[in-house]
Amino acid sequence: MSVDCIIEDRRWAEAGILQIAFQAYDATLRKLGYNPERFEIGLLACNDDKIADLNAEFRGQPTPTNVLSWPSAERGAEDDGGKPLEVLQEMSGDTFLGDVAISYDTCLAEAQNADKSLKSHTLHLLIHGTLHLFGYDHELDADAELMERLETQILATLGQPDPYSQQSRQGGAHSG
Repeated sequence: MSVDCIIEDRRWAEAGILQIAFQAYDATLRKLGYNPERFEIGLLACNDDKIADLNAEFRGQPTPTNVLSWPSAERGAEDDGGKPLEVLQEMSGDTFLGDVAISYDTCLAEAQNADKSLKSHTLHLLIHGTLHLFGYDHELDADAELMERLETQILATLGQPDPYSQQSRQGGAHSG
């Protein structure tokens, strides 16, 4: 797998963002039935100021958020709660899935609020962002249930607890 990572906030480098990203992306692609070696993902590891600018520009919400995703193509499901469109397996070489941006400040605050480690919460957010690249979303209840179930299953493969259990719900919602 290729991860094109831009680290704008050095705290992410100190936290080991690249290693965390590889774990999250590898586990997500494998769970979805894809060979991670065939895909490329862009990652911007930034702070609240930068992600607020991006959130304003792309979502019209000039506030910080935890994670944002920009899929390289529309892959969303046609039916509520349905599986998104398949990524073409037969493409040769790396296939660019899209970009993910994650804010250190919001991620750290949410992790502390939920009494989680920064690594555990970052894994969750990067899995969440990667699922968005594949067309999963949480706009409708049935879609959110599917996405949350996948996140929980993927996190379990990494030895991480269910982030949607009652004890974990304090950590904040995901933006997209």
